[in-house]
Amino acid sequence: MIEILKEIEVPTQLGGGIRTIESIAQWFEAGVKRVILGTVAVKEPGLVKAACKQWPGQVAVGIDAREGMVAVDGWTKQSTVRALDLALRFEDAGVAAIIYTDIDRDGAMGGVNVDATVTLAQHLTTPVIASGGVSSLDDLRELRPTEEYGITGAIVGRALYDGRVTVPDAIRVLKGE
Repeated sequence: MIEILKEIEVPTQLGGGIRTIESIAQWFEAGVKRVILGTVAVKEPGLVKAACKQWPGQVAVGIDAREGMVAVDGWTKQSTVRALDLALRFEDAGVAAIIYTDIDRDGAMGGVNVDATVTLAQHLTTPVIASGGVSSLDDLRELRPTEEYGITGAIVGRALYDGRVTVPDAIRVLKGE
């Protein structure tokens, strides 16, 4: 990853397995612009809040949920924490964004869970980024009107890799063209 960061000029965010202040600092030193903290947000919320203070605007919380409940440890364990409750814990902490993934939809190419994402965003002032399930430009069109609810972005993965969505087309759709 560090080699990739040296070669690119676009701002990069990184998540997965980041569980200490030291590892957060190392990634920022390597050139990452935003870190995404997931499991640690459930297990050590104080660490997330400390990171937000130390790196304002550079820390996002990743909430991966199945049927509204947060999954942790790479989706291998189901917590007893509701996604909304976790998001609300960080509402005043300075989190740059909540990245909400419906893990039943992620990689399944079945569309984003717009209803669950909108419901979450309506309860927050923190921006929400939709993740999991974007399979086409139509999915991005469906998300676009939700900006009024605080959904400020979408993550496109598999659809980008297999050519169902291209970056220029996605940008045009999200701009309303």
